[in-house]
Amino acid sequence: MIERKRNNLLARLDWVTVLMYLMLVSFGLMNIYSSAYNEAHPRLLDFSMRYGKQFYWILMALALAFIILTLHPRFYYFFAWPLYFLSLLLLVAVLVIGATIHGSTSWISIGGLHLQPSEFAKVATALALARYLSEYNVSIERFRDLVKASLIIFTPAVLIMLQPDMGSTFVFTAFILVLYREGLRAEVLLLGFFFLVLFIVTLVLDRTVVLAALLVLTLLVHLLLERRPALTLRGTAVLLALGLTLWGASSLLHQTLSLYNATFLTLLIGFLLFLPVIYRRKLVRTALLYAVLITAMLFTFSVNYVFYNILEPHQRTRINIVLGIESDPYGSGYNVNQSKIAIGSGGLTGKGFLRGTQTKFNFVPEQSTDFIFCTVGEEWGFLGTFGVITFYMLFLLRILYLAERQRSAFSRIYGYSVFSVMSLHVLVNIGMTIGLFPVIGIPLPFFSYGGSSLWAFTILLFIFLRLDADRLEMTF
Repeated sequence: MIERKRNNLLARLDWVTVLMYLMLVSFGLMNIYSSAYNEAHPRLLDFSMRYGKQFYWILMALALAFIILTLHPRFYYFFAWPLYFLSLLLLVAVLVIGATIHGSTSWISIGGLHLQPSEFAKVATALALARYLSEYNVSIERFRDLVKASLIIFTPAVLIMLQPDMGSTFVFTAFILVLYREGLRAEVLLLGFFFLVLFIVTLVLDRTVVLAALLVLTLLVHLLLERRPALTLRGTAVLLALGLTLWGASSLLHQTLSLYNATFLTLLIGFLLFLPVIYRRKLVRTALLYAVLITAMLFTFSVNYVFYNILEPHQRTRINIVLGIESDPYGSGYNVNQSKIAIGSGGLTGKGFLRGTQTKFNFVPEQSTDFIFCTVGEEWGFLGTFGVITFYMLFLLRILYLAERQRSAFSRIYGYSVFSVMSLHVLVNIGMTIGLFPVIGIPLPFFSYGGSSLWAFTILLFIFLRLDADRLEMTF
């Protein structure tokens, strides 16, 4: 009977995805071997070298995959919450007893093994979010349910931010795509994108210019939403008169109000004046737009505080380098600069396996972890990098296809979580190596050196493959 069930499972398992996983892991190991190669230790199974350790971790990952496939799919549904709270407990434990590596207290040492709980927290969060959103009485369109789902996502993210590990924290924003698939309004995503752009613009431009752009944009959007030019002009005239009055009053009282502060105070007083009109005429869109404008101004106030008080100095420098505010080719920009040199030196077909000079002479720090992609570029050239990116796209599209064919909401939501997390990792990691994103230290799935990330991605993927194998029978 057990043998028959095992045979049925093997028949239902999506072997295309399994094969793609094995190819990614194998090619990743090949590039780790090349990036860390030492002529005095040529054997792949030399466990004193990184490639030997990675080979051992791959065997452990395959063992984990086998165990995951033998468990019943309902296990992951019923134990979603216990696993989630266990992950939160481990994240709290890291803050108390964690080991500090590279300036981040993100690791728990067990003997000679270092585990990074933040990697496994992604799996637990995906399970908990799928469990919550799949409940029959939960709708992401209700504000209360949206807040609860957001708490599930961002509670571990906050704990990880305290380590501090901004890269792993940023990964949790990928779950917003899951919320969108389950009914989150597109306007909310656009609003999030707007504030991201506002953060960048505030760092690059003078705050007065940002203020002017916000006011002009608000006027244009109001005209489009309400389609009442007279209403827009009257409201603008009232605010302008109120602003000039405040400016004049502050001058008479010998109080110096900056343009930004005067505008913000004008908007607050104006909102109180307009409130009866908004209520009487039911100008809901005007009220929301007004609220967004005031929130945006408060947000710009907070940008400098966040940038200079929460982010680490090296993180600030990396962001400034990407934005073109600073140039530091021999300091914080050294990694990216050398990575681009390595990738560019590969030309069309690359220098060949084990022949990368940038790699061999350790010009690129972390070349087997965060910057493993530059090894691909140097040794396999444009064709190799294009092939790897294409293969990742096919792999992610395969996961998306599997997610869409699920019959149960739990499996579908979990599948979208797998797709979202891995997509963000691939996009940001490759973007880091070519200078499109700041260096925030997140691994390339199945490629980068490291046991925690490899095991976590393997668990994340194979839980989904186990759910997919029983998609026709499981309704949860």
